[in-house]
Amino acid sequence: MAPSFVVVPQWQGSVSPRAMRLSDGAEAIRGDLPSSATVEVPVPVEAGDAQDTGIDRFSSLVMVRERLTRALRDCVTPVLTIGGECGVSLAAVGHASARHPGGLAVVWLDAHPDLHTPESSPSGAFGGMVLRAIAGEGVDGLVLNAEERVPFDRIVIAGARDIDPAEAELIGAAGIRSLSIEELETPDGLVAAVRATGATAFYLHLDLDVLDPAVLTGLANLLPFGLSVETLGRTITALRAEFELAGATIAGFAPASPEAANDDLPSILRIIGALTR
Repeated sequence: MAPSFVVVPQWQGSVSPRAMRLSDGAEAIRGDLPSSATVEVPVPVEAGDAQDTGIDRFSSLVMVRERLTRALRDCVTPVLTIGGECGVSLAAVGHASARHPGGLAVVWLDAHPDLHTPESSPSGAFGGMVLRAIAGEGVDGLVLNAEERVPFDRIVIAGARDIDPAEAELIGAAGIRSLSIEELETPDGLVAAVRATGATAFYLHLDLDVLDPAVLTGLANLLPFGLSVETLGRTITALRAEFELAGATIAGFAPASPEAANDDLPSILRIIGALTR
């Protein structure tokens, strides 16, 4: 079945100076998606406030989560969610997990593991907490419930190269599977790591900052020594050959201008093709 596309131009979960560009990036990708298969979730103009949660812009993030959850209820095919920033994966993973109870792994392809809590976060940005919330640890309103959460033993982090000490401690203590950029040069290690979770389906979260800035310039976070588009494509193909794709997120596109977006879109469309063909 052909997937549905849900576009969520949410920027509030990022504290990057380029945060507002994330909304522009989602809209740029939206322009190349089939309109008949695409739904856009409205994002409030206002930043929102923390409401004493320790999560910056918490109120707006909860509002978008509720809107995205409602939009996903009508999707019966695997959904490709286009952010915005990484926070959009919370509702999207919850939707996929509820459709694959006990059988879903999350593959987190991201330069950051996003495993903070409000107590450990140096920034208060929800984008840096979303994977922890997917595992069921977080603040009411922005955390998956018992029926939706994906435990740490079914999470595989891949390509992270900017890991804070609190996140590194959790990865070790919880035994979270984590693969470096070098270990992704061939897909065998990642496929084996997903196989070891016992899952039959996987959700792929892709923050484009897992790619090298030399191949994609419109990134909210510019971190060298990332993946090539070709390596990422091989990885997606190998995962799909063994496991059911339950859904995916593409986040982190922050072009500096419409012209710059046009330069990057061919690479992004190649990635979308690997996820949808």
